[in-house]
Amino acid sequence: MHLILRTLLQLFLSRRRPALSIWGSSSVALRVLPTDIDIAMHLNNGMYFSIFDLGRFDLMVRSGVWQQMRRRGWSPVAAGATISFRKSLQLGQRYSVETRILGLDERAIYFEQRAVAGGEIYARAFIATRLVSTTGPVSNEDIISAFGAPPETTVLPEWIHEWRLNNALPSTRKPAPHSW
Repeated sequence: MHLILRTLLQLFLSRRRPALSIWGSSSVALRVLPTDIDIAMHLNNGMYFSIFDLGRFDLMVRSGVWQQMRRRGWSPVAAGATISFRKSLQLGQRYSVETRILGLDERAIYFEQRAVAGGEIYARAFIATRLVSTTGPVSNEDIISAFGAPPETTVLPEWIHEWRLNNALPSTRKPAPHSW
């Protein structure tokens, strides 16, 4: 909820930017705002995931996928994510969020996102997402039918499969009891 106005603004602005392919890449220019920082006066580590949402929305809107998803009643949800930090983005600093889809498998659509300033990567995240409808997860067949197949050159790195398996929680249909 803390980024709802910024998200709505990004959705509005993305509609006015040039169209691109869902299999292309998106770049969103941003600045570190006072609401983004922590006590150390740099972009808070937890904010990166919220900021990266803006990049995924930009890619989906500019490719026309967002409108198609909304029309079908599909919603994107994050299924897993990992992030690495290299440098801190400081209050007021300009940077961009670079976003691309790495590919998909039977479980998820995988995004790579980067926070970039001055041509350097400050942080990089990999996000596994799903599209869901009121009846459950949307199948790859339905996704590809709606948005087109990825280019033949799109091959998921082998480590993505291992990462997904090693970090996944049980299905919502299975128990996941808590105990240390």
